[in-house]
Amino acid sequence: MTVRLVLPYPVSANRYWATVARGKRAITYVTEDAKVFKRECAWIAKQAGCTNPSSRPIELTVMLVPRNGVCMDLDNALKVTIDALKGIAYVDDSQVWKINAQRSEPDPAGAKTLVEVSEFIPMVSPLFADATAAR
Repeated sequence: MTVRLVLPYPVSANRYWATVARGKRAITYVTEDAKVFKRECAWIAKQAGCTNPSSRPIELTVMLVPRNGVCMDLDNALKVTIDALKGIAYVDDSQVWKINAQRSEPDPAGAKTLVEVSEFIPMVSPLFADATAAR
C-alpha cells in the first residue's frame, strides 16, 4: 500500500493543541482549528483511496512546502500531520516506524504538505548488522 497525498499546510502546533487548568490538573485537547485540519486531511485521504486505516508498520515521506520564505518548524509540522492522519491512513501513530522529511523552496501558488504513506519494510543496514545480531 502506497498513497500519495497533497494535504493543506499544517496548522501550527500552538493552534492544534490547547491546555486548560482544571483544578490541580491540566487537560490538553485538540482545538477546533485542529479538527478542521483533520477533516480536510481525512477527505483528501479518502479520495486518494484510504478507506480503511492500516494496522501495519508505516513509513512516511513528508515535504513541507511553504508559500513564502516563512516556514514552520519541520518537527512541529510532522507532529501535526502525523496526528491528523491517525485513524485515517493508519490506526495509531505508534505504527510510524520511519519518517523521511524535508522542507522545500517556497511555492507562491500555495502552501501545502506532500505526504507519501507506505508500508514499512525493515531492512538491516550493514552499518547496524553487528548490533542487531547481538540481540
